Amino acid sequence: MLNVELLRPLLRAAWGPDTCDPAGREQWRPDNPARGQCGTTALVVQDLLGGDLILAEVQVDGAKVGNHYWNRLPDGTEVDLASDQFHPGEVVVGGRVQQRPPGPPRRCREEYERLRQRVLSALPEAAGR
Repeated sequence: MLNVELLRPLLRAAWGPDTCDPAGREQWRPDNPARGQCGTTALVVQDLLGGDLILAEVQVDGAKVGNHYWNRLPDGTEVDLASDQFHPGEVVVGGRVQQRPPGPPRRCREEYERLRQRVLSALPEAAGR
């Protein structure tokens, strides 16, 4: 049965600069593969496991520097597969359910579709383990 623990390594293996939010691509590094992956990752997790998208601000010294997404699964468990991306001093503040518009995302559509396809392609292999 598909679950977060099965998805976690598949997503991490699928991340790259080409699945990262273009606004933060220059900060993506192989030693910090989660950087800029939260939006696309949260969408793929929602596609496969359902639940809600949660959106919060990322702040440095009290000033907003970005956004951060994660998931609340149908059973109420919150899962943030890109939480290890943050640099010292970056703080995630708040968090509210974000309604997903119908259809593909308007922002980062290519990155989302690339990540989703990589994960879907790896699922049959992972399920056979």
